[in-house]
Amino acid sequence: MIRAAADRLRGHMRETPLLHAPLLDRVAGRRVFVKAECLQLTGSFKARGGWAAVSSLPPEARSLGVIACSSGDHAQGVAHAAARHGAPCVILMPSDAPGVKIANTRAYGAEVVLYNRASEDRDAVGAALAEDRGLTLIRPCDDPPVIAGQGTTALEIAAQAKA
Repeated sequence: MIRAAADRLRGHMRETPLLHAPLLDRVAGRRVFVKAECLQLTGSFKARGGWAAVSSLPPEARSLGVIACSSGDHAQGVAHAAARHGAPCVILMPSDAPGVKIANTRAYGAEVVLYNRASEDRDAVGAALAEDRGLTLIRPCDDPPVIAGQGTTALEIAAQAKA
């Protein structure tokens, strides 16, 4: 699944550098490298998971749209991928999420639906929206295509570490 996700991501995500960190070497007492995923298109490795999940959907499901629940990085990754695939996208975000994350998610073209995490059940709100609109739910942590997409980071690390 990870290699298939890597094939779908090729040309759509940045291959981020693997950087040597001499200061961390001294602290850790060994050689340390840092994968600079902050340079990814949406600022996080979560863009890989969003792309892998959206790109794995059958065209008919994609045309109906996707929904994700997130307070930031997964939201932006899914919103970016949905926009690039021409898929409608709803992101359910807590009303107290950082304003910049909400604004960035909207800037990627997603419809942001805010909820109160103190008084509303995120999963119930998300499930109701998905059912009402026929949207495919893309979970941030336990969705196999998302995991595979994020796992493409390890493939890059292995290839870059050999070089």
